[in-house]
Amino acid sequence: MSVVPPIASLPSSLARPSRRATLLMMPFALAGCVSGPQQPYEVIQARGYGVSAEYLAMYGERPDEQFPLPATDISEVDPRYLRREVAYPTREQPGTIIVDTDNKYLYLVRENGRAIRYGIGVGKQGMSWRGRATIARKAAWPRWTPTAAMIARDPEKNGPWAGGMEPGLDNPLGARALYLYQGNRDTLYRIHGTTEPWSIGQSVSSGCIRLFNQDIIDLHSRVPTGTTVLVLNRGQLLTPQPGESFDEFTSEGTSI
Repeated sequence: MSVVPPIASLPSSLARPSRRATLLMMPFALAGCVSGPQQPYEVIQARGYGVSAEYLAMYGERPDEQFPLPATDISEVDPRYLRREVAYPTREQPGTIIVDTDNKYLYLVRENGRAIRYGIGVGKQGMSWRGRATIARKAAWPRWTPTAAMIARDPEKNGPWAGGMEPGLDNPLGARALYLYQGNRDTLYRIHGTTEPWSIGQSVSSGCIRLFNQDIIDLHSRVPTGTTVLVLNRGQLLTPQPGESFDEFTSEGTSI
Protein backbone atom coordinates (compact mmCIF):
# COMPACT_ATOMS: atom_id res chain seq x y z
CA MET A 1 0.00 0.00 0.00
CA SER A 2 1.34 3.38 -0.88
CA VAL A 3 2.06 5.88 1.85
CA VAL A 4 -0.11 8.97 1.92
CA PRO A 5 1.52 12.18 0.65
CA PRO A 6 2.70 14.86 3.09
CA ILE A 7 -0.11 16.80 4.65
CA ALA A 8 -0.50 20.43 3.62
CA SER A 9 -0.19 22.76 6.61
CA LEU A 10 -2.75 21.61 9.13
CA PRO A 11 -3.14 23.89 12.14
CA SER A 12 -1.14 22.72 15.13
CA SER A 13 -3.47 24.33 17.66
CA LEU A 14 -7.13 25.17 17.92
CA ALA A 15 -8.69 28.57 18.41
CA ARG A 16 -10.24 29.24 21.81
CA PRO A 17 -13.97 29.87 22.17
CA SER A 18 -14.67 33.56 21.68
CA ARG A 19 -17.88 34.44 19.91
CA ARG A 20 -21.54 33.61 20.31
CA ALA A 21 -23.93 32.16 17.78
CA THR A 22 -27.50 31.01 17.30
CA LEU A 23 -28.20 28.32 14.75
CA LEU A 24 -31.62 27.84 13.24
CA MET A 25 -32.21 24.58 11.44
CA MET A 26 -35.04 23.47 9.23
CA PRO A 27 -36.27 19.84 9.45
CA PHE A 28 -33.82 17.26 8.22
CA ALA A 29 -34.07 13.88 6.57
CA LEU A 30 -30.92 12.37 8.03
CA ALA A 31 -28.36 11.08 5.57
CA GLY A 32 -25.84 8.34 5.79
CA CYS A 33 -25.98 5.11 3.89
CA VAL A 34 -28.96 7.18 3.71
CA SER A 35 -32.65 7.27 4.50
CA GLY A 36 -33.47 10.22 2.30
CA PRO A 37 -32.29 13.54 0.93
CA GLN A 38 -31.18 16.24 3.31
CA GLN A 39 -33.01 19.52 3.64
CA PRO A 40 -31.30 22.90 3.70
CA TYR A 41 -30.69 24.84 6.86
CA GLU A 42 -30.13 28.52 7.50
CA VAL A 43 -27.61 30.15 9.78
CA ILE A 44 -29.12 33.27 11.36
CA GLN A 45 -26.38 34.37 13.78
CA ALA A 46 -23.21 32.97 15.20
CA ARG A 47 -22.98 31.54 18.70
CA GLY A 48 -20.28 29.10 19.56
CA TYR A 49 -16.58 28.76 18.99
CA GLY A 50 -14.01 31.23 17.75
CA VAL A 51 -12.51 29.90 14.55
CA SER A 52 -8.97 30.56 13.35
CA ALA A 53 -8.27 31.94 9.89
CA GLU A 54 -6.58 28.65 8.97
CA TYR A 55 -9.71 26.69 9.73
CA LEU A 56 -11.92 29.18 7.93
CA ALA A 57 -9.77 28.60 4.86
CA MET A 58 -9.72 24.82 5.36
CA TYR A 59 -13.51 24.67 5.44
CA GLY A 60 -14.03 27.49 2.98
CA GLU A 61 -15.77 27.36 -0.36
CA ARG A 62 -14.49 25.10 -3.14
CA PRO A 63 -15.46 26.79 -6.41
CA ASP A 64 -13.28 24.36 -8.38
CA GLU A 65 -15.54 21.38 -7.60
CA GLN A 66 -17.90 19.85 -10.19
CA PHE A 67 -20.65 21.36 -8.06
CA PRO A 68 -19.15 24.51 -6.51
CA LEU A 69 -19.11 23.80 -2.79
CA PRO A 70 -20.03 26.61 -0.38
CA ALA A 71 -18.11 27.21 2.82
CA THR A 72 -19.11 25.00 5.75
CA ASP A 73 -20.32 26.82 8.84
CA ILE A 74 -18.15 25.44 11.66
CA SER A 75 -19.05 28.04 14.29
CA GLU A 76 -21.10 25.45 16.21
CA VAL A 77 -18.58 22.62 15.87
CA ASP A 78 -16.37 21.67 18.81
CA PRO A 79 -12.82 22.45 17.56
CA ARG A 80 -11.59 18.96 18.47
CA TYR A 81 -13.62 17.61 15.54
CA LEU A 82 -11.86 19.81 13.00
CA ARG A 83 -9.17 18.24 10.83
CA ARG A 84 -5.65 18.23 12.26
CA GLU A 85 -2.52 16.11 12.54
CA VAL A 86 -2.06 14.41 15.91
CA ALA A 87 0.16 11.95 17.71
CA TYR A 88 -1.39 8.49 17.26
CA PRO A 89 0.85 5.52 18.09
CA THR A 90 -0.52 2.34 16.51
CA ARG A 91 0.66 -0.97 15.10
CA GLU A 92 -1.37 -0.36 11.96
CA GLN A 93 0.58 0.41 8.80
CA PRO A 94 0.79 3.97 7.41
CA GLY A 95 -2.06 4.55 4.99
CA THR A 96 -4.57 2.57 7.10
CA ILE A 97 -7.87 4.21 8.04
CA ILE A 98 -9.05 3.65 11.62
CA VAL A 99 -12.65 4.58 12.45
CA ASP A 100 -13.24 5.16 16.18
CA THR A 101 -17.03 5.19 16.39
CA ASP A 102 -17.10 5.68 20.17
CA ASN A 103 -15.06 8.89 20.14
CA LYS A 104 -16.33 10.13 16.76
CA TYR A 105 -12.93 10.25 15.08
CA LEU A 106 -11.47 8.86 11.88
CA TYR A 107 -7.68 8.52 11.69
CA LEU A 108 -5.54 8.23 8.58
CA VAL A 109 -2.36 6.65 9.91
CA ARG A 110 0.94 8.27 8.93
CA GLU A 111 4.54 7.44 9.71
CA ASN A 112 6.38 8.14 12.97
CA GLY A 113 3.38 7.69 15.26
CA ARG A 114 1.32 10.43 13.61
CA ALA A 115 -2.12 10.51 11.99
CA ILE A 116 -4.50 12.90 10.32
CA ARG A 117 -7.61 13.05 12.50
CA TYR A 118 -11.06 13.91 11.16
CA GLY A 119 -14.26 14.41 13.14
CA ILE A 120 -17.14 12.16 12.13
CA GLY A 121 -20.85 11.72 12.67
CA VAL A 122 -21.99 8.13 13.28
CA GLY A 123 -25.40 6.75 12.32
CA LYS A 124 -27.12 3.47 13.09
CA GLN A 125 -25.46 1.68 10.19
CA GLY A 126 -22.14 2.98 11.49
CA MET A 127 -22.84 1.45 14.91
CA SER A 128 -23.95 -1.93 13.58
CA TRP A 129 -20.62 -3.30 12.34
CA ARG A 130 -16.96 -3.53 13.31
CA GLY A 131 -13.92 -5.22 11.87
CA ARG A 132 -11.59 -4.91 8.89
CA ALA A 133 -12.53 -4.14 5.33
CA THR A 134 -11.05 -2.69 2.17
CA ILE A 135 -12.01 0.33 0.13
CA ALA A 136 -13.11 -1.37 -3.09
CA ARG A 137 -14.58 1.70 -4.78
CA LYS A 138 -14.31 5.47 -4.59
CA ALA A 139 -16.81 7.92 -6.02
CA ALA A 140 -16.77 11.66 -6.55
CA TRP A 141 -20.21 13.28 -6.32
CA PRO A 142 -22.03 9.92 -6.19
CA ARG A 143 -25.64 9.28 -7.12
CA TRP A 144 -28.03 7.98 -4.48
CA THR A 145 -30.89 5.54 -5.09
CA PRO A 146 -33.47 4.44 -2.49
CA THR A 147 -34.29 0.75 -2.40
CA ALA A 148 -37.71 -0.70 -3.19
CA ALA A 149 -38.28 -1.26 0.55
CA MET A 150 -37.60 2.39 1.30
CA ILE A 151 -39.97 3.53 -1.43
CA ALA A 152 -42.73 1.17 -0.21
CA ARG A 153 -42.31 2.40 3.37
CA ASP A 154 -42.35 6.09 2.49
CA PRO A 155 -43.46 6.58 -1.13
CA GLU A 156 -44.06 10.31 -0.74
CA LYS A 157 -40.51 11.04 0.42
CA ASN A 158 -38.54 8.40 -1.45
CA GLY A 159 -40.72 7.71 -4.49
CA PRO A 160 -39.51 10.74 -6.48
CA TRP A 161 -35.97 9.35 -6.33
CA ALA A 162 -36.81 5.83 -7.52
CA GLY A 163 -34.65 6.40 -10.58
CA GLY A 164 -31.82 7.80 -8.48
CA MET A 165 -30.89 11.25 -7.21
CA GLU A 166 -28.35 13.02 -9.35
CA PRO A 167 -25.08 14.13 -7.77
CA GLY A 168 -25.09 17.62 -6.32
CA LEU A 169 -25.19 19.76 -3.23
CA ASP A 170 -28.50 18.26 -2.07
CA ASN A 171 -27.43 14.63 -2.47
CA PRO A 172 -27.18 13.03 1.00
CA LEU A 173 -23.95 11.19 0.16
CA GLY A 174 -22.17 14.52 -0.23
CA ALA A 175 -19.12 15.26 -2.33
CA ARG A 176 -17.33 11.90 -2.07
CA ALA A 177 -17.99 8.33 -0.95
CA LEU A 178 -15.77 5.38 -0.04
CA TYR A 179 -17.30 1.87 -0.25
CA LEU A 180 -16.08 -0.87 2.10
CA TYR A 181 -15.90 -4.52 1.05
CA GLN A 182 -14.69 -7.77 2.58
CA GLY A 183 -13.48 -9.75 -0.39
CA ASN A 184 -16.26 -9.52 -2.95
CA ARG A 185 -18.92 -8.82 -0.33
CA ASP A 186 -20.23 -5.32 0.11
CA THR A 187 -20.33 -4.57 3.83
CA LEU A 188 -22.84 -1.77 3.10
CA TYR A 189 -20.53 0.42 5.18
CA ARG A 190 -19.87 3.83 3.67
CA ILE A 191 -17.61 6.75 4.52
CA HIS A 192 -18.99 9.86 2.85
CA GLY A 193 -19.71 13.56 3.04
CA THR A 194 -22.57 15.47 4.60
CA THR A 195 -24.15 18.90 4.33
CA GLU A 196 -25.22 18.72 7.99
CA PRO A 197 -22.18 20.10 9.87
CA TRP A 198 -24.07 20.03 13.17
CA SER A 199 -23.98 16.20 13.02
CA ILE A 200 -20.17 15.92 13.17
CA GLY A 201 -19.15 14.63 16.58
CA GLN A 202 -22.68 13.30 17.14
CA SER A 203 -24.58 10.04 17.02
CA VAL A 204 -27.44 10.37 14.55
CA SER A 205 -30.51 8.28 13.83
CA SER A 206 -29.49 6.98 10.42
CA GLY A 207 -26.50 6.60 8.16
CA CYS A 208 -22.93 5.32 8.25
CA ILE A 209 -19.80 7.44 8.76
CA ARG A 210 -20.10 11.05 7.64
CA LEU A 211 -17.46 13.77 7.36
CA PHE A 212 -17.58 17.43 6.43
CA ASN A 213 -17.59 17.66 2.65
CA GLN A 214 -14.22 19.41 2.74
CA ASP A 215 -12.82 16.59 4.89
CA ILE A 216 -14.12 13.73 2.73
CA ILE A 217 -12.65 15.48 -0.31
CA ASP A 218 -9.30 15.60 1.50
CA LEU A 219 -9.49 11.97 2.65
CA HIS A 220 -10.65 10.75 -0.76
CA SER A 221 -7.61 12.39 -2.36
CA ARG A 222 -5.18 10.65 0.03
CA VAL A 223 -6.30 7.01 -0.09
CA PRO A 224 -6.32 4.63 -3.06
CA THR A 225 -8.65 1.71 -3.62
CA GLY A 226 -7.34 -1.26 -1.70
CA THR A 227 -6.83 0.81 1.46
CA THR A 228 -7.41 -1.15 4.68
CA VAL A 229 -10.09 0.22 7.01
CA LEU A 230 -10.33 -0.87 10.65
CA VAL A 231 -13.62 -0.02 12.35
CA LEU A 232 -13.45 0.09 16.15
CA ASN A 233 -16.77 -0.28 17.93
CA ARG A 234 -16.20 -1.08 21.59
CA GLY A 235 -19.84 -1.05 22.66
CA GLN A 236 -22.67 -3.43 21.91
CA LEU A 237 -23.47 -3.46 18.22
CA LEU A 238 -26.85 -2.06 17.29
CA THR A 239 -29.38 -4.43 15.77
CA PRO A 240 -32.46 -3.39 13.78
CA GLN A 241 -35.76 -3.05 15.59
CA PRO A 242 -38.86 -4.81 14.22
CA GLY A 243 -39.68 -3.32 10.82
CA GLU A 244 -36.29 -1.58 10.65
CA SER A 245 -33.34 -2.46 8.46
CA PHE A 246 -29.81 -1.10 8.37
CA ASP A 247 -28.82 -2.81 5.13
CA GLU A 248 -31.29 -1.45 2.61
CA PHE A 249 -29.32 1.56 1.46
CA THR A 250 -27.83 1.71 -2.00
CA SER A 251 -25.89 4.29 -3.90
CA GLU A 252 -24.33 4.72 -7.28
CA GLY A 253 -21.26 6.61 -8.30
CA THR A 254 -18.49 6.96 -10.80
CA SER A 255 -15.32 5.19 -9.77
CA ILE A 256 -12.24 7.34 -9.55
